[in-house]
Amino acid sequence: MAVEVLTTADGREKTALSHKHAATWFAARKAGETIPVGTANPPLRPARPEKPELLDPRDVPRRRPGSPAGRIAILHAVAHIELNAVDLHWDIIARFGDVPMPMGFYDDWVKSADEESKHYNLICDCLENMGSFYGALPAHAGMWRAAEDTAEDFMGRLAVVPMVLEARGLDVTPGMIEIFEKAGETDTVEALKVIYAEEVGHVAYGSKWFHFLCGRHEKDPKEVFHDLVRTYFHGALKPPFNEEKRAEAGLPPDFYWPLADQTPPKGG
Repeated sequence: MAVEVLTTADGREKTALSHKHAATWFAARKAGETIPVGTANPPLRPARPEKPELLDPRDVPRRRPGSPAGRIAILHAVAHIELNAVDLHWDIIARFGDVPMPMGFYDDWVKSADEESKHYNLICDCLENMGSFYGALPAHAGMWRAAEDTAEDFMGRLAVVPMVLEARGLDVTPGMIEIFEKAGETDTVEALKVIYAEEVGHVAYGSKWFHFLCGRHEKDPKEVFHDLVRTYFHGALKPPFNEEKRAEAGLPPDFYWPLADQTPPKGG
């Protein structure tokens, strides 16, 4: 099921399949049945539509939020992130199936993939309401790099994807909501609020299962997290951090501030 999602290129088709498989999984769980997890051979990179053109991050034009074109560019970038997130959550299921994990692990990541699929479609709807579409602008080619770098390191994947990249979404989304509120674009504000609320859960799943694996191997979670992020994440973490939402997701300040490019504020 996971590999079928990963090998489907069109975003709307990919997310429809993702919703279908999630519904099948949870219907079986509710009925007291368990779909066998098995192992798979997922592609190193998921299938992607012909558009958008993928550029080096340094070549993606800067987005200025003061104009409709700038706001379309912001939403296009969000749609790209959400599409990658759908694949990231199915990929962790397919790629690390050889590691014995409780059924709750699969429940969490199937739920996350299902929610990311909803997020992608919400943002695509907003783009289309603004007269654009996903694929109309170039996008960031570096989004899948963290997945490739951690393709053979389960704990590295949990550390870098939910606990760094998705946690970054908690930091920046309130500012995006403010931009669209000022522009009076209420549909987009509502979509971003849904995404913001549900992303806390995705970061929390990462933290929960990272701590679970550290406990299994009798390792200190904070030390392991710092080592893995320094190994796989390119560059320092950038404040300001949304400390309240990060705490809600199980990420205390002593996990991320030591990895930041500045010292924490006094009293923080």
